[in-house]
Amino acid sequence: MTSSPRLLTALLSLATFTAALPAKGLDWPQWRGPDRTDVSKETGLLKAWPAGGPKRLWLFENAGNGYSGPAIVAGKLFTLGTRGGNEILLILDANTGKELNAVKLSAVLDNDWGDGPRGTPAVDGDRVYALSGPGNLVCVQIADGKVLWQVTMKSLGGELPKWGYTESVTVDGNKVLCTPGGGKGAVAALDKMTGKVIWQSKEFTEPAHYSSIVPATINGEAQYVQRTEKDVFGLRASDGKLLWQTSFPGRTAVIPTPIVKGNEVYVTAGYGSGCKMVRIEPGNKVTVVYENKVMKNHHGGVVLIGDHLYGHADPGWVCQDFKTGESVWMHRPFGKGAVGAADGMLYAVEEVSGAVVLVEASTTGWKETGRFTLDPQTKIRSSRGRIWTHPVISHGKLYLRDQDLIYCYDVKAP
Repeated sequence: MTSSPRLLTALLSLATFTAALPAKGLDWPQWRGPDRTDVSKETGLLKAWPAGGPKRLWLFENAGNGYSGPAIVAGKLFTLGTRGGNEILLILDANTGKELNAVKLSAVLDNDWGDGPRGTPAVDGDRVYALSGPGNLVCVQIADGKVLWQVTMKSLGGELPKWGYTESVTVDGNKVLCTPGGGKGAVAALDKMTGKVIWQSKEFTEPAHYSSIVPATINGEAQYVQRTEKDVFGLRASDGKLLWQTSFPGRTAVIPTPIVKGNEVYVTAGYGSGCKMVRIEPGNKVTVVYENKVMKNHHGGVVLIGDHLYGHADPGWVCQDFKTGESVWMHRPFGKGAVGAADGMLYAVEEVSGAVVLVEASTTGWKETGRFTLDPQTKIRSSRGRIWTHPVISHGKLYLRDQDLIYCYDVKAP
């Protein structure tokens, strides 16, 4: 086959033009992003920050109490907060911070560690789904804020956990998934259009803890991976049948979301619990690959980049080999906090000071390339609370939150 010089020139010009196009921003429709990994697929972001950090684009100061993170879809930011004695779904313009709507969800969760909602809403089409701290799951029409249906975790057999319902619900196909816990079934699948129960996991009835469900396909079978205090398990997506489970030595509060890669499932928790990775073999046989205390992540989350995990593991930040469980490095000077990732970089927020750092996701050590401290900081946070909302990177912007304050920074490369 031959090509004319004119055609070759045109093809080369097209390739050059395509390569020069700016990176396309990506939506962040739910907790930990589209695939629940806290790793954004965006590129074209800053690899280093100027002194004082990236440019702040806007600051919203009326979100109320709570630790809910942002979901970003079609230029809108969705999060949960409090106002007028109620927990609310708050909708902002993601580019300007202008408030677009506020929708009542329930009474406010009262808790010594901080009042208000914990979970991040999930956006699906023209609807958004949100679970309040006391356990009211609400479906809201985005266009006008109309509540289309609502279901309480209590009606599904759940009992309020000590620190409230912290789960960030997820939507999968025609179902919205939640974890009420209890005798009717720990996990419930509801019809996303009506709120009617499709199934509950009657074979698994442990009380709810604080983690969120991960939809996955393992050995060709669609399923939902979740955890409670002492167990990690997979439920068949079609009917909630228990496919497999494995024990985990959790205690007090089991919070971090599971990480699923292929047929391997990784979990970690704080309070000295440690981490565990299992392989789900054909026939749903569970093989333990490792179980150790290299990673002991409380609630700041862990991200998997390539074959390495990054997160805070009392007493320091750790890079852990995903395949073997071995520690690659530990960094202690930067304190405990939450982490997200994008374009080969880690974005970490220190929970006590409000320091925010940009760090290379590198197996050779902690390589910091930028730092600033959140300013201003909230005056309404509980004395026992910290800056616990996870960072989010979407459409070239970094979104952070400290209770009533929501911050937006420009992190696009020039």
